[in-house]
Amino acid sequence: MPKNQDQCRNRLLSGLPRDAFEMLSPHLEAVDLPLRHSLVEPDEATQYVCFIESGLGSVVATSTDEERVEVGHVGRDGMTGYHVLLDVDRTPNKTFMQVAGSGYLLKVSRLNSTLSEFPTAQKMLLRYVHCAELQLAHSALANARYNIPERLARWLLMSHDRLEGHDLPLTHEFLALMLGVRRSGVTGELHVLEGAHAVRGTRGNVRIVDRNKLEDIAGGCYGLPEREYERLLGFSFRER
Repeated sequence: MPKNQDQCRNRLLSGLPRDAFEMLSPHLEAVDLPLRHSLVEPDEATQYVCFIESGLGSVVATSTDEERVEVGHVGRDGMTGYHVLLDVDRTPNKTFMQVAGSGYLLKVSRLNSTLSEFPTAQKMLLRYVHCAELQLAHSALANARYNIPERLARWLLMSHDRLEGHDLPLTHEFLALMLGVRRSGVTGELHVLEGAHAVRGTRGNVRIVDRNKLEDIAGGCYGLPEREYERLLGFSFRER
């Protein structure tokens, strides 16, 4: 359990009403989250949610013929398994760690009992659901209306928002999954961003060299969901 609320790096935990946090705190289990660790299994009842403190979780949708694409990021901005807030016990999507980190596990039953006592906490978490769904909507918009360098810039910015520092330990396999393209095509798209001096790529890592340039490349497909998150939850994704 966290020693106190002010020490929580997870935005949702740190922003909960204090009395709700104090009720939850004894039941928060600190855990390490290694690479590829699964947090939500598809079509299985979700028993725990996880408030990620560091690292990056990836929400992946899989079709009936095994096509896969990433549809969401979860980091210190949120929680895994947020479908339970909508009274849904399972989801076809899988959530697993793409960048190792740590977090706090909480039983869904304990979360539900606490939220029933503290409607203000429930309202806050439902605002997070709205923000997550808005990110998904803008992923669909980006995929339909923007080219691959713009989409890649957006996903790198989203990863940068949720990770500390400027080095993103992202493999080409993950970048291909994010973009819904072949792995062989990722190298060329990274070269476009490197040519603009926005990033520098090495094996298994992308370093953000100039975030402002990356935002310029992303253009209109990045920023609106992030502003909505700040408006509704009161936190910036990243300290500027």
